[in-house]
Amino acid sequence: GVLGSGDFARSLAVRLVCSGFKVVVGSRNPKRKASLFPAAAEVTFQAEAVKKADVIFVAIFREHYSTLCDLADVLAGKILVDVSNNTEINHHKESNAEYLASLFPACTVVKGFNVVSAWTLQSGARDGNKQVLICSNNQEAKRTVAEIAQVMGFTPVDMGCMSSACEIENIPLRLLPAWKIPIFLALGLFLCFFTYNLIRQVIHPYIREQKNKLYKIPIEVVNTTLPCVSYVMLSLVYLPGVLAACSQLYYGTKYRRFPDWLDQWLQHRKQIGLLSFFCAALHAVYSLCLPMRRSHRYLLIDTAVKQAVEKKMTIWVEEEVWRMEIYISVGIIALGLLSLLAITSLPSIANSLNWREFSFIQ
Repeated sequence: GVLGSGDFARSLAVRLVCSGFKVVVGSRNPKRKASLFPAAAEVTFQAEAVKKADVIFVAIFREHYSTLCDLADVLAGKILVDVSNNTEINHHKESNAEYLASLFPACTVVKGFNVVSAWTLQSGARDGNKQVLICSNNQEAKRTVAEIAQVMGFTPVDMGCMSSACEIENIPLRLLPAWKIPIFLALGLFLCFFTYNLIRQVIHPYIREQKNKLYKIPIEVVNTTLPCVSYVMLSLVYLPGVLAACSQLYYGTKYRRFPDWLDQWLQHRKQIGLLSFFCAALHAVYSLCLPMRRSHRYLLIDTAVKQAVEKKMTIWVEEEVWRMEIYISVGIIALGLLSLLAITSLPSIANSLNWREFSFIQ
């Protein structure tokens, strides 16, 4: 059973029907909403839908839970799956699932499917590993909902008892929680190196020689800054592992807990490494764009004019040519190796490697 007629309820009904379930939808206006649901799903009034179903997905907002109180007698003994989310983290003192359980003490409430979007429900789990987080105080009810999730093509994850519902409801509201520290670290390093390169390449020549080189800021100064950030970030990926090993050697045990700052550092290594790869990839693109600049063309023309005035047949410098060829070649190889590290750090790839293979690549 599905109570509600919003986007999520419609997507849920579509996925359940495609998975072979018999679905009945409860709506306050069944005639008007029937055309929105698949033909195989029965759309009727809420009271009728509740009578025909044993497992009921409550796909309505928390504010409307009280409208179901008239159905309390019919709902008694049934499994209610709360799929709701909040608009703010910890918006209420108790989770939506706990609030629903307090309204219907004769029912078994299971929290689940709230971290899955309506689009994912319609497309199924084809786009990757889609986990469905489930929690409840009743093991049998959790097992029933987990089996439904598996038939639908998702991976159920048991998050424990109902007290975990608040944490599950906060997950969709968090914006990249594991990336905040690495992103601020990368931005801080970028600002430091950008300021240094700006002084060195733009401000210093203007003060000493009165040369206006502001045109270098958008491309050249940024391109000089990106590799600095990249290799510092890459070093920060492996440095905490060395510090952790030194700590274990110093204390003579691997069971002593690391300090909080080192523990946090170790947990953010993957994000720091991916940001290092991102900066390196941007550096490669910026470097390829250097000859396309209008300023570079003007410099080539000026060099050609000076060569003609000085009546030089060639300005070929063998050492500079070899240095540039080697520089580009080694840069391409380095970017390729860093790409390999970045790809193997992705969960979908790392899960397909055993520990020896992963260590070999590192």
